[in-house]
Amino acid sequence: MSNSKDAVRKILDSVKADKRTSLTAPEGKLVCDAYGIPVPKEGVAKSAAEAAKIASGMGFPVVMKIVSPNILHKTEAGGVVVGVKTAAEAEKTYDTILANAKKYKADARIEGVQVQQMLAGGTEVIIGSITDGSFGKLVAFGLGGVLVEVLKDITFRLAPATKDDALSMLDGIQAHDMLKGVRGGDPVSRDALADVIVKVSQLVSDFPEIVELDLNPVFATKKDAIAADVRIVVDFDYKPRPAPRSNEEIVTAMNRIMMPKAVAVIGASAEDGKIGNSVMKNLINGGYKGEIYPIHPKAAEILGYEAYKSVKDVPGVIDTAVFAIPAKFVAGALAECGEKKIPGAVLIPSGFAEAGAPELQAEIVEVGNKYNVRLMGPNIYGFYYTPANLCATFCTAYDVKGHAALSSQSGGIGMAIIGFSRSAKMGVSAIVGLGNKSDIDEDDLLAFFEQDPNTNLIAQHCEDLKDGRAFAVAAKRVSKKKPVIVLKAGRTSAGAKAASSHTGALAGNDKIYEDVFKQSGVIRARSLRQLLEFARGVPVLPTPKGENVLIITGAGGSGVLLSDSVVDNGLSLMAMPPDLDAAFRKFIPPFGAAGNPVDITGGEPPITYVNTVKLGLSDERIHSLILGYWHTIVTPPMVFARNMVEVKKEMEAKGFVKPIVASLAGDVEVEEAAEYLYQNGIPAYAYSTELPVEVLGAKYKWARGAGLL
Repeated sequence: MSNSKDAVRKILDSVKADKRTSLTAPEGKLVCDAYGIPVPKEGVAKSAAEAAKIASGMGFPVVMKIVSPNILHKTEAGGVVVGVKTAAEAEKTYDTILANAKKYKADARIEGVQVQQMLAGGTEVIIGSITDGSFGKLVAFGLGGVLVEVLKDITFRLAPATKDDALSMLDGIQAHDMLKGVRGGDPVSRDALADVIVKVSQLVSDFPEIVELDLNPVFATKKDAIAADVRIVVDFDYKPRPAPRSNEEIVTAMNRIMMPKAVAVIGASAEDGKIGNSVMKNLINGGYKGEIYPIHPKAAEILGYEAYKSVKDVPGVIDTAVFAIPAKFVAGALAECGEKKIPGAVLIPSGFAEAGAPELQAEIVEVGNKYNVRLMGPNIYGFYYTPANLCATFCTAYDVKGHAALSSQSGGIGMAIIGFSRSAKMGVSAIVGLGNKSDIDEDDLLAFFEQDPNTNLIAQHCEDLKDGRAFAVAAKRVSKKKPVIVLKAGRTSAGAKAASSHTGALAGNDKIYEDVFKQSGVIRARSLRQLLEFARGVPVLPTPKGENVLIITGAGGSGVLLSDSVVDNGLSLMAMPPDLDAAFRKFIPPFGAAGNPVDITGGEPPITYVNTVKLGLSDERIHSLILGYWHTIVTPPMVFARNMVEVKKEMEAKGFVKPIVASLAGDVEVEEAAEYLYQNGIPAYAYSTELPVEVLGAKYKWARGAGLL
């Protein structure tokens, strides 16, 4: 590969010397040649025999054109012939073109005749690359022609992309069926296209100054994929983001910040209604067992704790400092934290970049860098870490322990997380506010929660990713072990700045997030409610052993809606084998519908639910169950719920462990039944046929991404 790199470097050096921002077509062709990206073959012939030889070597049909510095309008001069099909025809055409040229301009200097491979048919696609402020180099793929601009049907991956990434791109556009051959047309060579995608992604990764690249169109046929046109835009001032800190360094600091042995409260106060007072009370009342050091310019003690003028006066080691002072005083106090070698600052105050004071924020970032103090915030509610009974926040104390770690960029959304978690009795290991993300961001949290034994799921709300590439790298690693769920806000913005290339103009920002999340194994939540329900439900469900989903319902109407949800969530409704169908029919009245959904009808006693669910759990061909319950006098809600929990436990004891979710249709008593089911390991929802299936779908997405299916 080093020769190819040298060849490209030479071309780029001459472009730079000319102070140009783009490459000429011949330069683009040479770059493609260097990286093995197929472009039309061409050669210059000095005789009729040579023309025939070159043409035979590249394969017919070919296009032949006069090469002369004195003939600008080649077609007018009779100097272009397309569709030459044989060696004999090539010889004849050579002579014809020469004769025409002489007739057109007798004294023209003729350097020969260019023989060029003629691209025949195939499917037109576009392969390109853009440079994104957050994600860096991305490779893109879509159908060529007008459609791509109208439908914005294009897909992205981080570069460099693997062969698997490239193949997944071919299935990642809405019009992917076009590539399989439509109406008797040939399918394209998936390998050839994937190969071009991988090579383009490698090229732009090797040369960061290539900021945009378009191969448009690429003609894809059943045997090859050839780029008819190459556009390359360069920016020699482009600087990729600096590499993030090492994982080890991040984890060392984050462990001390999130699990501190001693906390300082800068701006601690004895006065009710002050933020510094709420923080102190939460630390004390939350049950935190470490040292608490209030910092206050005048007070001798606050809420029974000895107070200090500065962190530097505190005799012991401090792991985390929580700031509750006005923005303008933060930088000074932060420098003192640096001198005290405190690894982390939790910056509650607002009044920085979000309030039109970017210079104040730049100043604290500079201080943080100078002393290597990690900054959480500013403009945040603080954070909770329940295993340590730590409430480093001015919100309400929170004590429902569990294994979900949640973070939000917004304070309001943070409060919603706290409220939902309390109401749904969803235990959390942590709730973290990230605010302006002057320093600590989502990837720092991923690194910490990845190795935190108290966390088994990570759910994050974000409006932007400061370093999307660092996030993607972390998420790809972490999601193999623990589900990572992300709610990306601002998905309908007008998108990235309109770029000059096709590929760039098509990069609606959200499509990039969508595709990179998929590439990184992230489960994307579409709404706040979904983020919260996934955080609650995914850890409750066991990992399925296969793709076969079965619906058992007491209401035909629920069965139809549940089936729609199954398809919407990328799950597969199991095709019912005849012997299993017969087995289910034994328990169902003759007018019940067999197949999948299994419709047991409404008037059935509890034993019908029990028998059919038992059969569903015991048959190895079925991998997960969706229950549609209908409130009847014969089977009241709590009777159904208790029976289902009993069946689940009985079958688990025999080694049959499968995910079960339930949708309950009925009067208000179904709410209590749904809650009882949920507390006993069956995510259940009153009045919804969508939510239970979405939660099951999220579990499946994670299991597939983590390679567990």
